[in-house]
Amino acid sequence: MTHAIVIGGGATGVGVARDLSLRGVDVTLLERGGLGAGTTGRSHGVLHSGARYAAVDPEGAADCIRENRILREIAGTAVSETGGLFVQLPDDPNDAFERRAAACEELGISVERLDPKTAREREPELPSDVERALAVPDGVVSPGRLVAVTADAARRNGARIRTDTPVTDVLVDGDRVVGVETADGRLRADYVVNATGAWAGEIVSLAGIELRMAPTKGAMVAVSEPDVGSVLNRSRRPSDGDIAVPYRGGVVLGTTSTPVEDPDDVATDGATVERLLGEGEALLPGVAEAPIDRVYCGVRPLYGGDRDGRSAPRGFRLLDHTEEGRSGFLSIVGGKLTTHRLMAEAVSDHVCGVLGIDEPCRTHEIPLPAAEGTRFDELCEQFDVGGPADETFTFR
Repeated sequence: MTHAIVIGGGATGVGVARDLSLRGVDVTLLERGGLGAGTTGRSHGVLHSGARYAAVDPEGAADCIRENRILREIAGTAVSETGGLFVQLPDDPNDAFERRAAACEELGISVERLDPKTAREREPELPSDVERALAVPDGVVSPGRLVAVTADAARRNGARIRTDTPVTDVLVDGDRVVGVETADGRLRADYVVNATGAWAGEIVSLAGIELRMAPTKGAMVAVSEPDVGSVLNRSRRPSDGDIAVPYRGGVVLGTTSTPVEDPDDVATDGATVERLLGEGEALLPGVAEAPIDRVYCGVRPLYGGDRDGRSAPRGFRLLDHTEEGRSGFLSIVGGKLTTHRLMAEAVSDHVCGVLGIDEPCRTHEIPLPAAEGTRFDELCEQFDVGGPADETFTFR
């Protein structure tokens, strides 16, 4: 049987393991710690509708709305259908609002224009000077639940999920990658997938090649009030502190974009926290004085763009390393939590094409079996799932 190794146990990695195992591939997933411990477990948890990107990246926005609809169907209670609002305040440009609305309509993303009274009826915590709002089908994902039930589905299909198993070397024979080495020994494979996100450059360096990532970290502040039901966005160009994400009992304020050299650099500082609270105050008056539950950072697996991170493409890239003399080896970089399933489909299509496996993707039509059950805590414990976002996004 064809054997593939997937390195990385975030949403994309477990998604690849599930997809390949459904196509009959013998899969082993290796994660250096617990599942979802990297970028996935440190996200703001938004299930994007695509509205945030519609005017500047229509292709990426189209991916988001497609995957948004699929995850609502297959992911059960790992998703909360909160809805979202893009809120225009006095300092926000009129043209940004209209461009976003028009772009959404062109892409088939449902939108509803709300006057100030209706917007505040829907979200009473909005400021009195709100000028209008655009309702869109955003939602919230519990990253830990999503990773756990996806890994469980892969395991049910025969995949082996190995946590606390860091890869220490990539095995190369001539111009082909033939496996990996861990503390437990060598593991050979017909194909190796590098799904380590912001750490992708470190893994490819073990194979003697270079991958220039451009990771940026984003800080988030979870506060225990106010009680908000929708994902709230400022209607302006993406910038620091322009989003508020509801969770049980409060909101997560985010986010920032700071270049980092080391993807393990997830430290933040008081000035960043104060900036996020200050920006959040304009969107939710009084939030700057709310009790802080936790502060955390996540590192985006960006590839390309300038070093401030805001202009780096938010789409994903599949990088086959054959041209660099390392066949049987690819890296998947970029992307978002919302599009992890699509990323996994692209990887699996490519791997199966190389290996001569003629099986279609079915992950978009098969519900995640544990997603409607009550086994989340059990599965999270089994897979050692745990991160700041996982502690935050447990729904009512």
